[in-house]
Amino acid sequence: MGRLRTVQRCTECGSSTPRWTGRCPSCGAWNSLVEEVEESAPASSHAGTARARGTEGPVLLSSVGGDGAGAVATGLDELDRVLAGGLVPGSVTLLAGEPGIGKSTLTLQAAGTVASSGARCLLVSAEESRAQVRTRAERLGALAPTLWVVSETCLPDVLAAMAEVEPHLCVIDSVQMLFDPALESAPGSVAQVRHCAHRLVEAAKSTGTAVVLVGHVTKEGTVAGPRVLEHVVDTVLSFEGDRHHALRMLRAVKHRHGPTGELGLFEMRGDGLVGVSDPSSLLLADRRAGLAGSIVVPAMEGGRPLLVEVQALTVNVQGEAPARRSVQGLDAGRLPMLLAVLDTRLTLAPRLARRDVYTSVVGGIRVGEPAADLGVVLALLSACQNRAVDAGTVAFGEVGLGGEIRQVAHTPRRLAEAARLGFTRAVVPRSTTDAPPGIELVRTATVGEAAGIVLHAPPVRPRVLSVVKP
Repeated sequence: MGRLRTVQRCTECGSSTPRWTGRCPSCGAWNSLVEEVEESAPASSHAGTARARGTEGPVLLSSVGGDGAGAVATGLDELDRVLAGGLVPGSVTLLAGEPGIGKSTLTLQAAGTVASSGARCLLVSAEESRAQVRTRAERLGALAPTLWVVSETCLPDVLAAMAEVEPHLCVIDSVQMLFDPALESAPGSVAQVRHCAHRLVEAAKSTGTAVVLVGHVTKEGTVAGPRVLEHVVDTVLSFEGDRHHALRMLRAVKHRHGPTGELGLFEMRGDGLVGVSDPSSLLLADRRAGLAGSIVVPAMEGGRPLLVEVQALTVNVQGEAPARRSVQGLDAGRLPMLLAVLDTRLTLAPRLARRDVYTSVVGGIRVGEPAADLGVVLALLSACQNRAVDAGTVAFGEVGLGGEIRQVAHTPRRLAEAARLGFTRAVVPRSTTDAPPGIELVRTATVGEAAGIVLHAPPVRPRVLSVVKP
């Protein structure tokens, strides 16, 4: 048996150092070192010279056969979309989100749907009693004859319950509440979370059980606990949403069994989370036509096109106060760049430099791709000149520093979604070629051309910069 020692371990990268410092020497993170008590491994005279008994040596990769384990659908279409078909047996999935966003509701609905097909499911409720879980299951319609529940926080008891039930799916709600009595650390500490996660991963791989770990996030929006928690799992799902809206978004941040970037949309109702099959219609349901500063942008989330409304508002600055720049649902770093392009490349009256600028994506959706640049620019010009964009027009394209409009990916899918919802005109980069039936393409090369066509006004004159001769 090795001796005990105290080390400082980084919550970001997992490296250890013998003494505390303000900054991790490995990854450079500040204030990320926490104290842990660990047991040093006993020295071995032949360590590293012989292979452990029972382990395999190196083999040719071409001779390794596939495991044949395919994804098993959960029955929730939006969840299966993000997981590229469903949960893989033996995989470990981490579902992270803010408190009250609906993580327990989503996992209980998934477990109930899987159990209704005859598969054995185990729900480990570390935060609620069994009676509370049953009450929620009745409200969600998730009661199934093969759905088991245990209210435990002790890791050995949880592993014993998994061995007894032998479930196909096991949900741990939440991993931060588990603890192992063999460790002296408190529940939720870095050592406990890392140790419990490793034990659960070992159990999942050895038994073929698909394990879902529910995790909390910090106020900065990152997963609580050590960063190594995200490294040991196969999939990391981020569950987001605005508490003032019923829309919830599920994204795959990491996925070893499929692509990332896919988006699943749910609507929170009284009877639980309901998948949104047509999110574009839902996001544009309350749109007010003929409003200055508003335009529709076809955005891409993974492989799904979404039509979102981008709004802008400009207000004169009062007194000598600095102009404000407010961004909601867009990339905050691109708005100053777009304002600089408008200020430098176009003649604007009044100038946006002395105006408060507010931009927003309606509905709680976040659009971070550069394809929204042209829509943001047209919304700003529409608000500044108080001229509404035609209600049947959509716009997308990346704006360069020279004011040029550049091509973006997935143009056919964006246009097809716009045509499906009845839009008749699209302002696109000049290099765009094909258009679906019913869509008129307005090919433009610069933001000045786009503004003149869309706002039914003469093209905005380029601003001529004065050259000071020596």
